[in-house]
Amino acid sequence: MAAYELAEESVDGPYYLEKVSIPEDSEDGFEYEEITVEEEGVTEGEEDLEAAVKALRDRIEASESVPLTERLGSAKQPVTHIPEVVDDFLRNFLVKMGMSRTLDCFQTEWFEMLQKGKLKTDEVGFVPDLYTHNQLLDNELKNVQRERDSYKQAALQAGETIVKLQKERDFHRLQHKRVVQEKNRLIEDIKRLKKHYASYEPALRQLKEKYQTALRQKMLVSIERDRVIGQVHNLDSTLRNAHSSPGTRRGPTESQKGLEKLQRSPEQSTRPSGDGVALYNPTKDPTKTITKHPKDSEFPAGTHINPFLPQIKALSAQSARVSSFSMTRSLKAHTMAVSCLALHPRKFVVASASDDHLWRLWGMPEGEMIMTGEGHTDWLSSCSFHPSGACLATTSGDTTVRIWDFAKGRCVLTLEGHTHATWGCSFHSCGDFVASCSMDNTAKVWDLNSERCRYTLRGHVDSVNSITFLPFSNILLTSSADKTLSLWDARTGLCAQTFYGHKHSCNSATFNALGDTVASCDSYGVVKLWDVRNVSAMVTVDTGPQPSNQVVFSPNGQVLAVASNDGSVKLVQVASLHMSSLLGHNDAVQSVIFDHKGEYLLSSGSDGEIFIWS
Repeated sequence: MAAYELAEESVDGPYYLEKVSIPEDSEDGFEYEEITVEEEGVTEGEEDLEAAVKALRDRIEASESVPLTERLGSAKQPVTHIPEVVDDFLRNFLVKMGMSRTLDCFQTEWFEMLQKGKLKTDEVGFVPDLYTHNQLLDNELKNVQRERDSYKQAALQAGETIVKLQKERDFHRLQHKRVVQEKNRLIEDIKRLKKHYASYEPALRQLKEKYQTALRQKMLVSIERDRVIGQVHNLDSTLRNAHSSPGTRRGPTESQKGLEKLQRSPEQSTRPSGDGVALYNPTKDPTKTITKHPKDSEFPAGTHINPFLPQIKALSAQSARVSSFSMTRSLKAHTMAVSCLALHPRKFVVASASDDHLWRLWGMPEGEMIMTGEGHTDWLSSCSFHPSGACLATTSGDTTVRIWDFAKGRCVLTLEGHTHATWGCSFHSCGDFVASCSMDNTAKVWDLNSERCRYTLRGHVDSVNSITFLPFSNILLTSSADKTLSLWDARTGLCAQTFYGHKHSCNSATFNALGDTVASCDSYGVVKLWDVRNVSAMVTVDTGPQPSNQVVFSPNGQVLAVASNDGSVKLVQVASLHMSSLLGHNDAVQSVIFDHKGEYLLSSGSDGEIFIWS
C-alpha cells in the first residue's frame, strides 16, 4: 500500500509547503519574531497579465543578450531531474495523509533546530525517485528488445546468405572440377603434340641440310656463271682486237654492235631525252666513282613509249561522272588503320597495308581475302605491286623495304639502308628496280637483281613523304615535308626539276596517265595541278582545312580523288574544278585508288575499313 501511494505521489508530482501558521499561545515557550520578507519581482496584488507579459519579455531579452555559443552550449546540456529533499518528502507525505498535528510538531521542531544551528543541512539527503528509475529500466528494456529483434533479423539474413554462399560454393566446386578435367585433357593433347612435333625433327633437319646444299650449289653456279661471263668478255675483246687489226674487212658481229651501242650511249646521254629532262653522263664526271656490281641491272632506254596510250586516250574520251559514285560495299580489313591501298597491274585485286604490321590481298569487288603477309616489326606505310603482278613491295616504320613473293608466300628480299621510317615505294615499269622514300630526308633506288642500293636521292631538307615512277620512264617524282616536289633521273640519282608553290608539307604527288600533269596535296588540304613541261602550277583547289593524305587521278585523267582527314573522299573534276564529297568513314581517310576502268573507287581509313564506291 505504501508503495502504491508512493507511486501515486510520484505521478501527481511532489507537494510543497505553501503556508505555515504558528499560534501565539504556543506551548513551547519560544518567542518568535516576525521577519519581513522583501520579495523581489511581482507581488500578489500586482500579479496580472501585463506584469506577466513584461516579465516574459525581460526574460527573453536577457536570454538574447547571452552569446549564441553559450546558448548553443547550454542547449546541448540535457535537463536533469532534481531529486526531492527528505524534509519536503516528509511534509508532502504528512499533508497527503492528513496528519496535521504531526506536521505541526515536525515543523516546530525542524525550524527550532534550524534556528539554534543544531540541524546539519548538508547531511540531509535526497529521496530516490523509484518511478524515474523504473521508467529508465523500462526504456532500457525496450531498447534491449529492439536490439534483440534486429539481431534476430540479422541472424535470419545471415542464415540465408550462408545458404546462398554454400550453393555458390558447390557450383564453383563443380566448375573447378570441370576446369581441372579440361586442363588435364589439354595437357594430354599438348603432350601428344610435343611427341608429334618431335617426330618431325628428323625431317626438318633433312630439309635444312638440303636447303644448305641447295644454297651451296646456287653459290657455285653463280661463281661458275661469273666465270663464264668473264670468259665471254675476254672472247669479245679478243675478237674486237682481231677485227681491228689491218687486213680484216668482215662486217661487225652482233656482240660488236652491242658494244658499239654501249660506247655511243654516253655521247647520246648529253642530249635531252624524250622525257623532257636533261640527262647526266656519270662517266664524264671526274667527281663520280662508279662501282659496277656484276649483277646490276641496266636501266631501259629513256625513249620507251607507253604501250597503253591508246587505251588511255580511249578512256579520256569518256565523260567524267563524279556524282554517280555511291558506296556499294564496306569490309573490315584490319584491326588498325589501313594506311595504303595498291591495285594489281592487270586484275581487280587490291593490296592493303595497315598499322597492325600486316598486309593483305583482296579480290574485288566481292571483298574476298586472298592472302595475308606478316613479317614487319612495325606499322606498314605503303605497298606497291610488281609490274608482273607476282610480287609486292612494302615499306614500314622498321626502316626496311620488303619484297614478297606470292607464289612462295613469304618475304624473299629485305632492303635495309634507310635510317628512319620508310613512307612509300614504287616499282619501275621494267620490274628490276624499286624506289623508296623515307623520313630520313632521302629516297633510294634499289636494284632487285644485285639486291643493293644503286642511288640515294639527296636534295630534300625534310621527310620525303611519297615517291612514284612515271610509267615506262626513268623519271621519279617525290613530295616532301619541305613543301616542294622534285623530278629525278633514276639513272643518275640527280634532281632534274623542283616545283615550288605549296605553303605546307606535301603529303602526296602523282602523275596522270599521260605523264604531262602532276597533282599534289598538302597538310592543309590544298591540291595543286602542275604542268610538267613548263614546271609551273596550273590550278589550285582548296579542299581543307583538314589535311589531304593522298591524291590520285582517275584512269581517264578527268577526275581527282583526294583522301581527306575529315573522313571524306573529295572528288574534283579537273576541267570545271567542281568538288563533291563521299561520306562514310568514321575516321580519317588515308588512301584512295581507282580501278583500271574508273568504274570503282576504293578508299581506306584509320577506322580499319575499306569502302568500295561505284
